[in-house]
Amino acid sequence: MPEGRRARREDRFEGRIAGFGTASGTRIVVGMWERSPLGRFADVMVEDAAGHRTLLAPDDRVAAYVSSTYTFDEVRVVPVSWRKVDGGIGVTAGDLRLRLTVGGISALGVLLRLVPRAFATRPGWLRLVDPVARVLVPGARTAGSAGGGRREHYGVTLARHLVAVEATDGSRDLGGLRRLTPPVRFGFGSAPAAPSLVDVVTTIR
Repeated sequence: MPEGRRARREDRFEGRIAGFGTASGTRIVVGMWERSPLGRFADVMVEDAAGHRTLLAPDDRVAAYVSSTYTFDEVRVVPVSWRKVDGGIGVTAGDLRLRLTVGGISALGVLLRLVPRAFATRPGWLRLVDPVARVLVPGARTAGSAGGGRREHYGVTLARHLVAVEATDGSRDLGGLRRLTPPVRFGFGSAPAAPSLVDVVTTIR
């Protein structure tokens, strides 16, 4: 390798992200990753009404990677899993239980279908469209800092509505579905305010 040049590492995560709020003021982002450098896994990011940010990760390796990329006040290693249920997705993360009812493709999803997938997940394209994404989906970003000198790119290829949620944390009912407002503060951008489930390819360089 020529002096002064280093190999660029690229980590690619393929899966889905669900983002929504609840009547209690809790805001939740669930990552469900089918393919990644860490294998198949799910993680849950929770910000409560007071602004306390918690990561629920399935093992130490995931906890270390995600907490080095995003910012949390607390990190917990607990069993995390997801499964298909009638009408949507069930998620378990420690004491947290979620049942997400998934609706049809959103207006954003219709727009995303116009972009060929080969472009939709390319970091160069995502840097280019980031200013447009900020206007179309307030709070959302397609490119930004991942900490430690790294850059992160979100390539969303499909978006569906979340139309209902059942959410409990132990014996506490977190309340019905609400918009994800104010935006969560885990990283450089938030999930869309409208409750949604998106298919995404995340690239970290």
